[in-house]
Amino acid sequence: MTDGFTMFQFSIYLRHCASRENADVHIKRVKNNLPELGEVGILCITDKQFGSMERFQSKKAKPVTAPNQQLELF
Repeated sequence: MTDGFTMFQFSIYLRHCASRENADVHIKRVKNNLPELGEVGILCITDKQFGSMERFQSKKAKPVTAPNQQLELF
């Protein structure tokens, strides 16, 4: 199931939702498609919170770039 999700890091996927109501639709869709084995966690954050994240690759800072859309994590 892709449903507009983008891989952010191995086993971590994100999807932007324009509103909490829209996020609830996708949360319900994820819950209805849970795998038999494994674990799924859902975390909703604001665009501002995502934008204040610091990412590093090795010892170099890596700019935080949103995927094709603005971002809300799931």
